[in-house]
Amino acid sequence: MSATRARAGGIVCSLVLVAAGTAAAADTAMFRGDAAHSGVYAGAGVAKFGKVKWQFHTGGRVISSPAIAGGTAYVGSTDGFLYAIDSGSGAEKWKFHSDARITSSPAVAAGVVYFGSYDGNFYALDAKSGALKWKFQTAGERRFAGTHLHGYLPAAEAMPDPFDVYLSSPVLANGAVFFGSGDGNVYSLDTRSGALNWKFPTGNVVHSSPAYADGAIFVGSWDSYFYALDAATGKQRWRFKTGDDDDIHNQTGIQGSAAVVDGTVYFGCRDNNLYAVDARSGEKKWSLGNDDAWVITSPAVRNGKVYYATGDTALLRVVDAKSGKPIDSLTFSWYFFASPAIAGNMLYAANWDGKLTAVDLASFKPAWVFQTEGSRQLLATFLQPDGKMKFRAKPAEHFYDELPIALDAIYRMGSMLSSPVIADGVIYVGSTDGNLYALM
Repeated sequence: MSATRARAGGIVCSLVLVAAGTAAAADTAMFRGDAAHSGVYAGAGVAKFGKVKWQFHTGGRVISSPAIAGGTAYVGSTDGFLYAIDSGSGAEKWKFHSDARITSSPAVAAGVVYFGSYDGNFYALDAKSGALKWKFQTAGERRFAGTHLHGYLPAAEAMPDPFDVYLSSPVLANGAVFFGSGDGNVYSLDTRSGALNWKFPTGNVVHSSPAYADGAIFVGSWDSYFYALDAATGKQRWRFKTGDDDDIHNQTGIQGSAAVVDGTVYFGCRDNNLYAVDARSGEKKWSLGNDDAWVITSPAVRNGKVYYATGDTALLRVVDAKSGKPIDSLTFSWYFFASPAIAGNMLYAANWDGKLTAVDLASFKPAWVFQTEGSRQLLATFLQPDGKMKFRAKPAEHFYDELPIALDAIYRMGSMLSSPVIADGVIYVGSTDGNLYALM
């Protein structure tokens, strides 16, 4: 969603209506598969789509990405529940209710599930029973907000950004759990007791999910800085400045999460850049612009290549990890918020149109496509003749209230904002149609 297009009445303004990181083990028990968030999963993946193994319906939208551990899929929903689902049958094992939507992705370790909720609490549950072990109260959740947001009126009013859809997902390392909060802090808690180890204040909302590598936590903030923090003490090692947009707050803020591979931190930003930064010094190695399109997705890194996707331009791109030089790309019709995932020789990319595309990495061509139930029913009502997005109405006035109304209509269609996860030859992915799908 570019500032240029926002000012000109383009995509945003018309919304009215990994040598790679180590692949995760068979259990993919935290966001992006491992603590360094490489986006690479063990096993061969699914080269040819066979069937929907099962689909599990929640009472809300599944924006959370699932965690798979011990024969169970754990996922949050906007209905306020964290669900434990048998990964073999798709049957519910248990569910735990928080007091607000859950759009963070859970992490699982040593028989405990960790996740955050929009009720401002961070929870630890027994993985087998769903019983509460402890909870920690932050200073409260909120979305990023700005005046004249994306060019909408009234210009002097602070507006919450409806594209700020995710909560920070926890990462686990050395007996601590780390996460960001809408209160502007990055937290470290003791995994056993929930006691505060430390908190680090940034200048704005932190919904980026921290990555861990070599004793450091790497995380971005909506204050436009990317931070490296000492994992043991919470002290800042360095911070890196990204772009600003003080007028309409469109091209600013770090919403996605980083992958840390071979001493380099790779992350995207709403300022339209993908960055590669030295993990020790914070010095920029390279950056790559994306024609004013947001880079909300977290990159996947393997074999000297970085794979990521964009918003407005709807591109799936692969670039050289050392130089940032573009290697190849695929063009889609709808935005990407979900992050690409790699398993074996396949990459999986989930899109706003409710389609999951499997890409053969050897040819970098689509191999097969899965479409959500909601998308099959309603996608045609949101398509222009060229296959690109259309919306049900155009604004009579360029007023903010119309923006969340239009987004709500789209999400009812069955978009995929949840990032795919691969475990034991099965792809798990959520949809705003309320379902978690298991594909094989």
